[in-house]
Amino acid sequence: MWVKEHRRIQTANDLPAEMTEDKAGVFVSIHENGELRGCIGTIRPVYGSIAQEIMHNAVSASSEDPRFEPIQKEELPYLNINVDVLKQPERIHSRSELDVKRYGVICTKSGRQGLLLPNLDGVDTVEQQIDIACRKGGIDPDEDDIVMQRFEVVRHV
Repeated sequence: MWVKEHRRIQTANDLPAEMTEDKAGVFVSIHENGELRGCIGTIRPVYGSIAQEIMHNAVSASSEDPRFEPIQKEELPYLNINVDVLKQPERIHSRSELDVKRYGVICTKSGRQGLLLPNLDGVDTVEQQIDIACRKGGIDPDEDDIVMQRFEVVRHV
C-alpha cells in the first residue's frame, strides 16, 4: 500500500493476539532478486504491538533506508520480504557464547551500537558477525571493552 499510494494500512482485525498484544523489536528486510534492497528495524519495541512495529518498519525499509532509493511500484513483483521478531537480548561475556546461525549480536561501546541478525548468507563465523556488527555501529572491532549481547529471532519469510 505504501509504495503504490503512500498510505499506511490499518492493523487487520483477525491477527493473533500475540501480534496485537505483545511488543518486541522487529527487523524488516527486503530483497530484490536475492540482493538486499532495504532493511530497517528496532532492537527494542517502539510501537504498541508487534503488528505496528512490523508495519512501521516495513514502510521505513521500503522508503527510508539511507543506503537505497525508495522502492518503486514496478519493483514489487521482484521483492521478497523477511520479518525478524527479536527475542529479549542477553548480555554475553565471551565470543564462545555466540553461534552465527542461532544468535544475532549487538555490540555496544561508548554510546555506539551495531546489530547483526543471525543466519545471514555470507556470514559464516562469529568473527565475521562481530566485525560487521561493530562496523555498522562505528565501533572498531579490535577495541577492548565492547559489550556484547546475543538474541534469537523468530523469522518469517
